[in-house]
Amino acid sequence: MRAILKTIAKVLVVVVAALALPAAAGAAAVNDLVSTLNAPRTDGVTARPAPAAYDPTKPTAVVVVGDKGAVVSDALAPYEILASTGAFNVYTVAPEAHPVPLTGGLDLVPDFTFAQLERLIGKASDVVVVPAMPDVADPSADPVAGWLARQASAGSLVLTVCNGGAIAASAGVLDGHRATAHWLRLDEWARTYPRVDWVRGTRYVDDGAVVSTAGILSGVDGTLRVVERLVGAKAAADAAAAIGWPHYHPGGPAPMEQARLEPRDAVAAVNTAFRWDRQKVGVLLEDGVGEIELASVFDTFGQSLAVRTVAVGAGPVHTRHGLTFVPRAATAAGLDRLMVPGAGRGAAVAGAAAEYPHRDGGFPYDGVLRYLARTTDVATANWTAKVLEYPVDGLGLAGQPWPWDETLRPVALALVGVLAALGAFALVGARRRPAAGPPVREREPEGAGTR
Repeated sequence: MRAILKTIAKVLVVVVAALALPAAAGAAAVNDLVSTLNAPRTDGVTARPAPAAYDPTKPTAVVVVGDKGAVVSDALAPYEILASTGAFNVYTVAPEAHPVPLTGGLDLVPDFTFAQLERLIGKASDVVVVPAMPDVADPSADPVAGWLARQASAGSLVLTVCNGGAIAASAGVLDGHRATAHWLRLDEWARTYPRVDWVRGTRYVDDGAVVSTAGILSGVDGTLRVVERLVGAKAAADAAAAIGWPHYHPGGPAPMEQARLEPRDAVAAVNTAFRWDRQKVGVLLEDGVGEIELASVFDTFGQSLAVRTVAVGAGPVHTRHGLTFVPRAATAAGLDRLMVPGAGRGAAVAGAAAEYPHRDGGFPYDGVLRYLARTTDVATANWTAKVLEYPVDGLGLAGQPWPWDETLRPVALALVGVLAALGAFALVGARRRPAAGPPVREREPEGAGTR
């Protein structure tokens, strides 16, 4: 029995190794992708953006980003909503004056540093938007946390988006407040920041001096709430219509079921470990593109864990409301597809088949999610929408139901591992057995056969 158990244990070790090595390679590829995307292009980037002139009669709203960047939708969706109202001075601000990476590989040139903004307006900002950042609670985030604490103490209305709530919590801004954050990490923040009353199952929490939102696109609802408070319900409704947001709920957050991990969410692990042939998609940057249109491409693909993105263009570009971005590639050579956000024609760059995800209108994420379902699988698109906290009922996602090729890879590897282990153990056992010799004749007892 003990020998059998030892053999089983050895087989399991080989099987785990057969699965772990390629899975680690896949995870390393994702990590390499993230680290690459978090390295903004700075060669030859000398052009500074030209932010809109400061109007002292308007409240000032700023989106803060750290030296290591921010989540692209968390930053760009509130920016476009606030800018589209025409009621605010809207800027991006960062600790230092250099391009910073937004997730997916979109490099933003901030409008101002903290010091430059202070010299411009001479007071605290009226609204500070805090997106999720990759370095929450790390020393690299200290400049943002310190600046945020000073803004809040001077009377700024703080809007945290997604896990930007953890940035605000690390600065002490949420102490004693009700707040929320992304469902995937809410339990972690509750353990790390116990002075905050963390709330589940809502798109946003309005607690007076702080408005906090749940995951990613819940930031749209939280920003509309800020517009509602500071400008009015009609301005908020108009802003929602301008971006095609169909879920605006005036007066308070819409009801939302608290998301949790489910068996079908295993698609994320499959994509991370065993999707070795990720699509490489270029995203064309053109002047005048909408900020949410850009975010919808970079964030949908990035959250899917199934598609690589790279910003493509001839040089720095200015978006619809004046943000400046720097592309990382000049051509689409070597890419599988070229996504052309917004109403762009895509004529400036050749080298890959062009796709136009926003041609049919609607909220910009709709077309990208449909494309993702069609070119990868529906399970991946549903997972991505869940992470984005975007309802997909009625969106008509169609495609392969599940990534079967990627799922069968670990099964095949496990089978190969079992066969290899059994073969190796059989070979070792054969070598250890003594060689067969001539038969030994049994000695007869004395006197046998005689009387």
